[in-house]
Amino acid sequence: MPASLNRPLRLLELQIPAGLRALGFAAAALMSVLPAPAAVTAVLADLTMEQLMNESVTSVSKKQTNIYDAAAAISVITSDDIMRLGITSIPEALRMVPGLDVARVNANNWAISSRGFNRDFSNKLLVLMDGRSVYTPSFGGVNWRAQDMVLEDLDRIEVIRGPGATLWGANAVNGVINITSKSSKDTQGFLVSTAVGTEEQPLTSIRYGGEVNPRLHYRTYLQYFNRDGFSDGSGNDAGDGWDSIRGGFRSDWEASVQDLVTVQGDIYNVGSGGNLSAPTFVPPYVTNQPMDNTSNGGNLLGRWTRTFDETSHLSIQGYFDYFHTEIGDSSESRRTADVQLEHRLPLGNRNDIIWGIGYRFTADDFNNSTFIQWNPTSRDLNILNVFLQDEITLIPEQLHLTLGSKFERNDYTGWETQPSARLIWKPAAKHSLWTSYSHAVSTPSRLSAEGRINTSISPLPSGGLVQTALLGSRDIVSEELDSFEAGYRMEVTPDLSFDLVTFYNRYDNVTGIAAHTPRMENNPVPHLLLPLDFTNNISGETYGGEFSVQWRPAEYWKITANYSLLQMRLNPDDGLAGGNPQQQFGLRSYLTLPWNLELNGAAYFVDQVDPFPVNGSQLSIPAYLRADIGLVWHASPTLDIGIWGYNLLDGNHPEFTSQFSHQVTEVPRSVMAKLTWRF
Repeated sequence: MPASLNRPLRLLELQIPAGLRALGFAAAALMSVLPAPAAVTAVLADLTMEQLMNESVTSVSKKQTNIYDAAAAISVITSDDIMRLGITSIPEALRMVPGLDVARVNANNWAISSRGFNRDFSNKLLVLMDGRSVYTPSFGGVNWRAQDMVLEDLDRIEVIRGPGATLWGANAVNGVINITSKSSKDTQGFLVSTAVGTEEQPLTSIRYGGEVNPRLHYRTYLQYFNRDGFSDGSGNDAGDGWDSIRGGFRSDWEASVQDLVTVQGDIYNVGSGGNLSAPTFVPPYVTNQPMDNTSNGGNLLGRWTRTFDETSHLSIQGYFDYFHTEIGDSSESRRTADVQLEHRLPLGNRNDIIWGIGYRFTADDFNNSTFIQWNPTSRDLNILNVFLQDEITLIPEQLHLTLGSKFERNDYTGWETQPSARLIWKPAAKHSLWTSYSHAVSTPSRLSAEGRINTSISPLPSGGLVQTALLGSRDIVSEELDSFEAGYRMEVTPDLSFDLVTFYNRYDNVTGIAAHTPRMENNPVPHLLLPLDFTNNISGETYGGEFSVQWRPAEYWKITANYSLLQMRLNPDDGLAGGNPQQQFGLRSYLTLPWNLELNGAAYFVDQVDPFPVNGSQLSIPAYLRADIGLVWHASPTLDIGIWGYNLLDGNHPEFTSQFSHQVTEVPRSVMAKLTWRF
């Protein structure tokens, strides 16, 4: 084995305490003498490997397709996964996905990307919640602290690693995260969940689901949490604690045997702390300022679906979203309206066609501050899209070719075309080999086209001051990706299966910065401005692979392991290759014990992050190994009690840092107890 691949294994061996290894051996020995559980709950974590391979996903082709037939790198996180591991936020759940880099910036923010280019806002990852895009056009990316739900109501999270632009549109470049909640029909009755611990102080959810008649169901919920902040490397309080209150509803009406109408909405308020390294025109020319952030908003979504038969449906969806945030003396308000039509129909015996059309309107209002400015401060943006995809059966049950393209128009770059071709071959039962080509784009954000960030101020040797600022450019164009993927899935035995994916990505017109001619400015005091313009000056390639395996050594024990490798070569580098670990390894164990107990654990190794620029300096993040373990007692059919420990192998470690602050916070060891009561 190459020396580079031995590194995570050596780190794993060195960092796991002897006592923890002994605990694992003792658990294995205990299970060898205890009787197997009398009954196993029929949830996804307890299905056979064959049942798992036939589990349906919808994100790959916008229709129900079992994982075995999906010509894409896709992973599924279920509500059961989240409950077993004691996960309390959507970003933390995403750690389970191979090839996804999930790094905690501070207590209330995460940097999340797929296959590289990780930053505070990763503009190559599209995230949807129940069909509603939560990608922000302001900075390009996702405001993770504002994305939440009652996790007991979550149905699944489907994650496509790789392009999904043909169906989902611009910014679905390196991945798509599709978060869906359960039907209100499946969440009837009262649920009360409360968690307390070193971070959760507390987290409480209350949900009620009711029935108007056998075909009309609804649920309402209220959730509150108060989460403790982290510390920096010196043990100082980072001031990044946060709290949130949100509420909402969902109703599902089976208007007929063919028609389903869903209406749902949420409102929320999130308050959080943080730190901003702000430039000033007086010594010491930079100050670390505590920054309070308040975000509030709401959304309302409606969707009607008519199912003609198992191969044909028509769906119309519309939603409105309002978002307002205040960070220090700057603010943003955004209003978004979106409508989509989607139609699936067969054409003959060999063609399965899905097409759609959509329109999105978004309007923003900004308040300029000393740190960030916008020109203009208000902007209306329009996005029109049309897509068409055809799944062609070349050899029934064996060979399928999928061709399609998205045609999308935005106000910055005009029309963009995003085609793809996917071929899947099943040479034998329980074997599938697939390959794909995709072209995808990431469109300019408001910041890269029309924003300004003042990054630093310093004195000149000859007297006077020089200010460095990142300036948006109206000449900026879309970043482009040409992606080639191949994968192989196989069920070795009914209790053992694996999934292997390799990829090669070629990027052009990636957004970087270029210095331009200095010029004088007089506001607020005379100074020399050194402009660094956003420009499309970077090209390059990334390549690597992801491997996952699921093994059930016994009826009551399931083990999942995954490994990912990423290589990035950019010209010029410009720091974008930094901030991304080359190797990651994950391991999960779900053990169903007698006496209605579950012992569940997870371990995550993340390779070191090479130096990348942060506020004019170079920062590296050392490799770390994290281990979580929890014990859940199903005290009755309606009552669950659990206790978990997180990050047990060290007291604290850094995972990432903000591009807007010199302060590096560290993720601490923590514990949590949780009670969930259904009645």
